[in-house]
Amino acid sequence: MQREKIASGNYYHIYNRGNNGQDIFFEEMNYYYFFNLIKKYLVPISKIYAYCLLKNHFHILLRINDDENNPSKYFSNLFNAYTKAINKKYARTGSLLEKPFKRIKIDDESYLKNLILYIHLNPEHHQITNNFTNYKYSTFKTCLSSKETNIAREDVLIFFDGKENFNETHLVKRILINEKNKAIYLE
Repeated sequence: MQREKIASGNYYHIYNRGNNGQDIFFEEMNYYYFFNLIKKYLVPISKIYAYCLLKNHFHILLRINDDENNPSKYFSNLFNAYTKAINKKYARTGSLLEKPFKRIKIDDESYLKNLILYIHLNPEHHQITNNFTNYKYSTFKTCLSSKETNIAREDVLIFFDGKENFNETHLVKRILINEKNKAIYLE
Protein backbone atom coordinates (compact mmCIF):
# COMPACT_ATOMS: atom_id res chain seq x y z
CA MET A 1 0.00 0.00 0.00
CA GLN A 2 1.45 3.33 -1.06
CA ARG A 3 1.51 6.06 1.59
CA GLU A 4 0.15 9.54 0.97
CA LYS A 5 3.13 11.82 0.36
CA ILE A 6 3.11 14.86 2.61
CA ALA A 7 3.34 17.94 0.42
CA SER A 8 3.31 21.65 1.14
CA GLY A 9 0.05 23.57 0.98
CA ASN A 10 -2.16 20.60 1.96
CA TYR A 11 -4.28 19.67 4.96
CA TYR A 12 -3.55 16.34 6.67
CA HIS A 13 -4.94 14.15 9.37
CA ILE A 14 -1.85 12.70 11.05
CA TYR A 15 -2.40 9.86 13.49
CA ASN A 16 -0.66 6.92 15.02
CA ARG A 17 -0.76 4.56 17.96
CA GLY A 18 1.59 2.55 20.07
CA ASN A 19 2.93 -0.73 18.72
CA ASN A 20 0.32 -3.44 19.28
CA GLY A 21 -2.01 -0.76 20.66
CA GLN A 22 0.23 -0.26 23.69
CA ASP A 23 0.37 3.02 25.59
CA ILE A 24 2.60 5.81 24.35
CA PHE A 25 1.83 8.26 27.17
CA PHE A 26 2.59 6.87 30.62
CA GLU A 27 2.24 9.91 32.83
CA GLU A 28 1.21 13.55 32.54
CA MET A 29 4.71 14.83 31.79
CA ASN A 30 4.77 12.69 28.62
CA TYR A 31 1.84 14.61 27.14
CA TYR A 32 3.53 17.93 27.81
CA TYR A 33 6.80 16.71 26.36
CA PHE A 34 4.94 15.65 23.19
CA PHE A 35 3.29 19.12 23.07
CA ASN A 36 6.73 20.71 23.28
CA LEU A 37 7.95 18.56 20.39
CA ILE A 38 4.91 19.56 18.33
CA LYS A 39 5.78 23.18 19.05
CA LYS A 40 9.41 22.59 18.07
CA TYR A 41 8.90 20.51 14.92
CA LEU A 42 5.40 21.15 13.54
CA VAL A 43 4.46 24.72 14.46
CA PRO A 44 7.26 26.22 12.29
CA ILE A 45 6.13 24.26 9.19
CA SER A 46 2.36 24.16 9.58
CA LYS A 47 -0.86 25.54 10.98
CA ILE A 48 -2.31 23.17 13.55
CA TYR A 49 -6.11 23.08 13.70
CA ALA A 50 -6.84 20.28 16.14
CA TYR A 51 -5.19 17.52 18.11
CA CYS A 52 -6.03 14.98 20.74
CA LEU A 53 -3.56 12.85 22.64
CA LEU A 54 -4.86 9.66 24.26
CA LYS A 55 -2.95 7.03 26.23
CA ASN A 56 -2.22 4.80 23.25
CA HIS A 57 -2.70 7.05 20.20
CA PHE A 58 -2.98 10.60 18.91
CA HIS A 59 -4.63 12.65 16.18
CA ILE A 60 -3.33 15.89 14.66
CA LEU A 61 -5.06 17.96 11.97
CA LEU A 62 -2.83 20.48 10.26
CA ARG A 63 -2.01 22.31 7.06
CA ILE A 64 1.58 22.27 5.81
CA ASN A 65 2.91 25.73 4.92
CA ASP A 66 3.15 26.51 1.21
CA ASP A 67 6.93 26.82 1.13
CA GLU A 68 8.01 23.58 2.85
CA ASN A 69 10.35 21.43 0.76
CA ASN A 70 10.50 18.27 2.87
CA PRO A 71 7.84 18.32 5.60
CA SER A 72 8.13 14.57 6.25
CA LYS A 73 11.50 15.02 7.96
CA TYR A 74 9.87 17.14 10.68
CA PHE A 75 7.42 14.37 11.51
CA SER A 76 10.27 11.87 11.57
CA ASN A 77 12.25 14.13 13.91
CA LEU A 78 9.24 14.57 16.21
CA PHE A 79 8.44 10.87 16.47
CA ASN A 80 12.09 9.82 16.80
CA ALA A 81 12.76 12.41 19.53
CA TYR A 82 9.68 11.30 21.46
CA THR A 83 10.52 7.59 21.14
CA LYS A 84 14.13 8.12 22.23
CA ALA A 85 13.06 10.13 25.28
CA ILE A 86 10.43 7.57 26.32
CA ASN A 87 12.83 4.67 25.78
CA LYS A 88 15.46 6.37 27.91
CA LYS A 89 13.09 7.41 30.71
CA TYR A 90 11.36 4.03 31.01
CA ALA A 91 14.35 1.81 30.21
CA ARG A 92 12.71 0.33 27.15
CA THR A 93 13.99 -0.42 23.65
CA GLY A 94 12.63 -0.54 20.15
CA SER A 95 9.81 1.20 18.38
CA LEU A 96 7.20 2.96 20.43
CA LEU A 97 4.91 3.88 17.54
CA GLU A 98 3.59 1.88 14.61
CA LYS A 99 5.45 2.58 11.40
CA PRO A 100 4.77 4.27 9.13
CA PHE A 101 2.63 6.93 10.79
CA LYS A 102 -0.78 7.32 9.20
CA ARG A 103 -1.76 10.35 7.16
CA ILE A 104 -4.81 11.30 5.15
CA LYS A 105 -4.85 14.29 2.82
CA ILE A 106 -7.94 16.45 3.34
CA ASP A 107 -9.43 18.12 0.26
CA ASP A 108 -12.95 18.84 1.44
CA GLU A 109 -13.98 21.50 4.01
CA SER A 110 -16.97 19.47 5.19
CA TYR A 111 -14.70 16.51 5.90
CA LEU A 112 -12.24 18.85 7.64
CA LYS A 113 -14.97 20.16 9.95
CA ASN A 114 -16.18 16.64 10.73
CA LEU A 115 -12.62 15.60 11.44
CA ILE A 116 -12.27 18.41 14.00
CA LEU A 117 -15.42 17.11 15.69
CA TYR A 118 -14.14 13.53 15.56
CA ILE A 119 -10.77 14.51 17.07
CA HIS A 120 -12.35 16.48 19.92
CA LEU A 121 -14.94 13.78 20.69
CA ASN A 122 -12.33 11.01 20.64
CA PRO A 123 -11.81 10.87 24.44
CA GLU A 124 -15.50 10.04 24.92
CA HIS A 125 -15.48 7.58 22.04
CA HIS A 126 -12.69 5.66 23.78
CA GLN A 127 -14.42 6.04 27.17
CA ILE A 128 -11.50 7.92 28.69
CA THR A 129 -13.89 10.59 29.93
CA ASN A 130 -17.63 11.08 29.92
CA ASN A 131 -17.23 14.76 29.04
CA PHE A 132 -14.91 15.61 26.16
CA THR A 133 -15.18 19.34 26.99
CA ASN A 134 -13.01 18.78 30.09
CA TYR A 135 -10.35 16.63 28.45
CA LYS A 136 -7.08 18.52 28.82
CA TYR A 137 -5.04 16.89 26.04
CA SER A 138 -7.09 18.18 23.13
CA THR A 139 -7.60 21.52 21.43
CA PHE A 140 -11.32 21.80 22.24
CA LYS A 141 -10.85 24.15 25.21
CA THR A 142 -8.11 26.04 23.39
CA CYS A 143 -10.52 26.90 20.58
CA LEU A 144 -12.94 28.45 23.08
CA SER A 145 -10.26 30.24 25.08
CA SER A 146 -8.79 33.67 24.53
CA LYS A 147 -5.33 32.68 25.83
CA GLU A 148 -2.34 32.86 23.51
CA THR A 149 -1.88 29.66 21.52
CA ASN A 150 0.03 28.04 18.67
CA ILE A 151 -3.22 26.54 17.39
CA ALA A 152 -4.89 28.18 14.36
CA ARG A 153 -7.89 28.94 16.58
CA GLU A 154 -9.28 31.81 14.50
CA ASP A 155 -9.26 29.66 11.36
CA VAL A 156 -11.07 26.85 13.19
CA LEU A 157 -13.70 29.25 14.51
CA ILE A 158 -14.21 30.63 10.99
CA PHE A 159 -14.89 27.06 9.75
CA PHE A 160 -17.66 26.87 12.38
CA ASP A 161 -18.92 30.47 12.06
CA GLY A 162 -17.78 31.46 15.54
CA LYS A 163 -17.32 30.14 19.07
CA GLU A 164 -20.98 29.64 19.82
CA ASN A 165 -21.58 27.49 16.74
CA PHE A 166 -18.27 25.66 17.30
CA ASN A 167 -19.44 24.65 20.78
CA GLU A 168 -23.01 23.88 19.70
CA THR A 169 -21.88 21.77 16.73
CA HIS A 170 -19.73 19.63 19.03
CA LEU A 171 -22.59 19.11 21.48
CA VAL A 172 -25.05 18.20 18.72
CA LYS A 173 -22.55 15.75 17.17
CA ARG A 174 -22.09 14.14 20.59
CA ILE A 175 -25.86 13.67 20.94
CA LEU A 176 -26.12 12.17 17.45
CA ILE A 177 -23.29 9.73 18.17
CA ASN A 178 -24.83 8.72 21.51
CA GLU A 179 -28.24 8.14 19.90
CA LYS A 180 -26.64 6.04 17.14
CA ASN A 181 -24.73 3.98 19.71
CA LYS A 182 -27.92 3.40 21.75
CA ALA A 183 -29.74 2.22 18.62
CA ILE A 184 -26.93 -0.23 17.84
CA TYR A 185 -26.95 -1.47 21.43
CA LEU A 186 -30.72 -2.07 21.32
CA GLU A 187 -30.63 -4.04 18.05
